[in-house]
Amino acid sequence: MATTREWIQGARPRTLPAAIAPVLVGTSIAQHLNSINIGRALLALLVALALQAGVNYSNDYSDGIRGTDRVRVGPVRLVGQELAKPHQVKFAAFLMFAIASASGLTLVFLTQTWWLLFVGAASIAAAWFYTGGSRPYGYAGFGEFFVFIFFGVVPVMGTAYVQTLELTTGAFIASIGVGALACSILITNNLRDIPGDTEHGKRTLAVRLGDHRTRKLYIASITTAFVVPAVLVIPFGPWTLLAYAAIPWAFLPIKLIRRGALGPALIPVLKVTGNLLLIYGVVLGVGLSI
Repeated sequence: MATTREWIQGARPRTLPAAIAPVLVGTSIAQHLNSINIGRALLALLVALALQAGVNYSNDYSDGIRGTDRVRVGPVRLVGQELAKPHQVKFAAFLMFAIASASGLTLVFLTQTWWLLFVGAASIAAAWFYTGGSRPYGYAGFGEFFVFIFFGVVPVMGTAYVQTLELTTGAFIASIGVGALACSILITNNLRDIPGDTEHGKRTLAVRLGDHRTRKLYIASITTAFVVPAVLVIPFGPWTLLAYAAIPWAFLPIKLIRRGALGPALIPVLKVTGNLLLIYGVVLGVGLSI
């Protein structure tokens, strides 16, 4: 029987910045447009956090029953380490999806924007089928693409939209930076897991590219995120350059990646990349708000 601490670890709290940062950025865009709505922002945050926890429990369940997690470096694996029964972890995943759905439905009613139902359904489907179902897209190398969409574009633009009722080019550009850093978290995770994923036939993008090119992809993703603030000067003004205050947090993970860190040595990269995303979201959000 898993302890409360193990259930919390199973939700992989180090990945939660991927849920918080896009909501901060989207809300800051709403503030810039004088349309901030704290209630709707909090509902958007609850949707994002519940989806993040849900996808983590879902991955734990699906990878666990396939045997992919039996030998794995990194966070607690509830099913793979036999700390909880598979059906319990599956229930936890669907409970998180239910919380996200309830919060999302509330936003739909508040905004009277019914097409958001399709966005919500697509988000939950993307969370489940990353490693779930008979043909999980995460096993085919499409994980980073869907992370960019559903932890970058969708939450940034969605959070801004439910407050402003506008879809803007500026929000899309801002979502690129957030999505790129969210991808960096997954790239680190998959780089660490190349040996085990190769053995179990999990053809992630990291497995397909190989170690060397995956490291280049990580650095390219970080670089992309820091190009975005300069572009955002056009629609939002020079205060967006405050995002460059997050650059010092990029030095350590890039150094470790370039030096060839492997296995457990990549765990600090995962942690610091998550911190980088959160700090980037905060300072970019401040710049956008001004």
